Amino acid sequence: MLQFSVKHIFNKVRGGVVSPLTLRRMGVLGMNARNIDYIARYNDRKKYPIVDDKLNTKRAAKKAGIPVPELIEAFESPASRKRVMEVIDPLWQFVIKPARGSGGKGILVIAGRNGDKYKKISGAEIDALDILRHVSNIHSGLYSLGGKPDRVMVEALVDFDPVFDRYSVEGVPDVRVIVFRGYPVMAMLRCSTHASDGKANLHQGAVGVGIDLATGKSCHAVMRGLRIDQHPDTEVPFDALQVPDWYELVRLAASCYEMTGLGYLGCDIVLDRERGPLLLEANARPGLAIQIANGVGLRERLGFIEKFDEEMFRKNVDERVAFSMRKFAVSKYAEV
Repeated sequence: MLQFSVKHIFNKVRGGVVSPLTLRRMGVLGMNARNIDYIARYNDRKKYPIVDDKLNTKRAAKKAGIPVPELIEAFESPASRKRVMEVIDPLWQFVIKPARGSGGKGILVIAGRNGDKYKKISGAEIDALDILRHVSNIHSGLYSLGGKPDRVMVEALVDFDPVFDRYSVEGVPDVRVIVFRGYPVMAMLRCSTHASDGKANLHQGAVGVGIDLATGKSCHAVMRGLRIDQHPDTEVPFDALQVPDWYELVRLAASCYEMTGLGYLGCDIVLDRERGPLLLEANARPGLAIQIANGVGLRERLGFIEKFDEEMFRKNVDERVAFSMRKFAVSKYAEV
C-alpha cells in the first residue's frame, strides 16, 4: 500500500508547487479526477436531493432503518416559523440547522438554558429574538447551497459518547467514511479545536485523524496540513485513540449505498452514548482532505474496487464491510 506523509509531499515541491504527475504517482486523488471519474460517473444527479437536503436524508434513513438523531420538528415554510418558540420552549437542549446547509454553516447548538437565555455550546448566551432571527436567515437561504430558500430542522442534541472528550474542544468530533460502490474505503475522525471555533471542519483548523478501517484505531493525524501527534489544546496524544462500536459504524456507512443509490459518497457519523452510531449526513461530493488525514491516497483503493466483477457488487452489507476491513487495513495490503 502506497503511503505518504505531508513532509514527503513537501520534499517533492519544485518552485512551491507539487506536480500533478507526482501526486498521481503517490496515489493521491485530485479534484478533477474525483469530479470526472467518480462523482460524475457513479452518482446519478437525480438522486442528489436525497443527500443535498438533510431533511430528505433523515426521512430516507429512517425508512431504510438507519439510525439518525431525533427530529423534533421541521419548519418547511416561512409561515410555519410562528410556532418555533412554542416548539423549543419546553426543550433544555436542541439543535437548529438548515436542511440544505453545507460545511457546518447555519447550525445552532443549544446546550442549556439560563432563565430566558439559551446557552450555546461555547458558553455564549442568546435570547429568543436571536433564535427567531437565525430561523429567518435559514428560511431566506443564507446558509443553503446556491442561496435558495431553505427549510428549518430542530433536532434533539445527541448525547455524545464521552470517549472523545479529551480529543475535542468546544465541540464533538464526527467520523467521515468514504464509500465507493458499497465498499468503505477510507475513514477519518474530525476533532474540533479552539482554532476551529468548536467546528469539526479541517479547513477552519480542526484536526483530521486517520482511522484504520480494520480496527477503528488512529493511525495518522494532521492539522492545517501538517502532521501532529497530540491535540493542540488538550495535549492528549492520538496514538491511543480507539473509536468504539467500530464495526457498527462502518456497517452504517456501507448501508448508505443502498439508501442513496450513490456510488461515491461520504457519510458523516456521530456516536451517541446510548444509541451508538448515528448518521448525521451524507455527501455526494466528499472532500479530499481525508487522504492527508490518513497519509494514504484514495486512487489505488478506488481503482482496486473498479476492477471487481459483477459478483463482488452483489455482496451484502456485512460481506462488503468484512472485505474492506481485510483489504484496507493499515497493517497490511492483503491480496484477498
